[in-house]
Amino acid sequence: MDLLNTLVDKGLRRETPTRDEALAVLRTSDDDLLDVVAAAGKVRRHWFGRRVKLNYLVNLKSGLCPEDCSYCSQRLGSTAGILKYTWLKPDQASDAAAAGVAGGAKRVCLVASGRGPTDRDVDRVSETIRTIKENNEGVEVCACLGLLSDGQAERLREAGADAYNHNLNTSEATYGDITSTHTYADRVDTVNKAHAAGLSACSGLIAGMGESDEDLVDVVFSLRELDPDSVPVNFLIPFEGTPLGKEWNLTPQRCLRILAMTRFVCPDVEVRIAGGREVHLRTLQPLALHLANSIFLGDYLTSEGQAGKADLEMIADAGFEVEGTDQVTLPEHRAGGGCGSGGGCGSAGAEGAGGCGSGAAEGAGVCGSHAADGAAACGSDGAGVCGSAPAADTARSAAATGGPRTDLVAVRRRGAGTDLAPNA
Repeated sequence: MDLLNTLVDKGLRRETPTRDEALAVLRTSDDDLLDVVAAAGKVRRHWFGRRVKLNYLVNLKSGLCPEDCSYCSQRLGSTAGILKYTWLKPDQASDAAAAGVAGGAKRVCLVASGRGPTDRDVDRVSETIRTIKENNEGVEVCACLGLLSDGQAERLREAGADAYNHNLNTSEATYGDITSTHTYADRVDTVNKAHAAGLSACSGLIAGMGESDEDLVDVVFSLRELDPDSVPVNFLIPFEGTPLGKEWNLTPQRCLRILAMTRFVCPDVEVRIAGGREVHLRTLQPLALHLANSIFLGDYLTSEGQAGKADLEMIADAGFEVEGTDQVTLPEHRAGGGCGSGGGCGSAGAEGAGGCGSGAAEGAGVCGSHAADGAAACGSDGAGVCGSAPAADTARSAAATGGPRTDLVAVRRRGAGTDLAPNA
């Protein structure tokens, strides 16, 4: 296919595709899907080999957010049955982080719901960053705390933070449709503040909120212009009790096309599969590793993810390897662009490369901070426990009809904020 040959050539040269080329990727047929994956995979392997960076989320403060982000289970007015707790103490956060590091995570993402941190919050998180780094040699730390005020990014950097995550989430034209309590411009400003402070910037998107192909292309092109080290791609987790709780617009094939388009537009940037991969990619998750070079390990912010052991087995079975702390995440030519680019941050990796999950993903997104709450499945104590008769019946029915997989949306009941061991 001439389109794919052109996109591969451009990706190897770090040349921006045209908007029409990016749109064409999203509109390829299922018959061409494996060709699309193979083409984008060539670009991914050229810049990142067969390495997969593992990131681990620690939800420092869950729920009770004053922002009204429609996709978020922690939003103002949400009736989702998620965990709600105030700030973890530094040693609690460090213990949670250690579980992820032991499981192979190279970066720990510290996320807190809210519009943005107060100066006291920055002090609190700074102490947590120092504690985690003292107890976990070589670990990278990304903060994801919402909108930043002047000077706060610099203080986080001084405390040892390597990166900051703040997602654009969707196109500027449609941003007002999902949030009214802050603006798209507010988000851009925070990413720029992180850049200016010398933090590795991480900023991504959420797919599946009812957006058009044009919206997806708009936001990815906007991200390229912002030039973050990491672009997390979240897939909406439709939590019951949120305004978007009934939005099931994604198929595994569409998710792969979105990841491929992102890779072609951002060829040498760490692309992370963030929230919702278990819910929407499902059994096609291994194919996504040919497109993205970073994932979250284990659970997310308010939802359960695939078991950490299963993540590691998937990576190995697909012929990839976990990136080590002694390996630099980003290509050498991005040196100086922040942590992970060889710019001297810890182990020199980037959080997917620069931030929380979220960049983190909360199905995506923590209110205000919008990090990652991916979501999922097996072993959950909440709705959708794998192996339970109702969930199994729901899964069979959904698989037969191609309907929503509500059985895969499970509230996190372990790890941070609980007395149960985390899933890492």
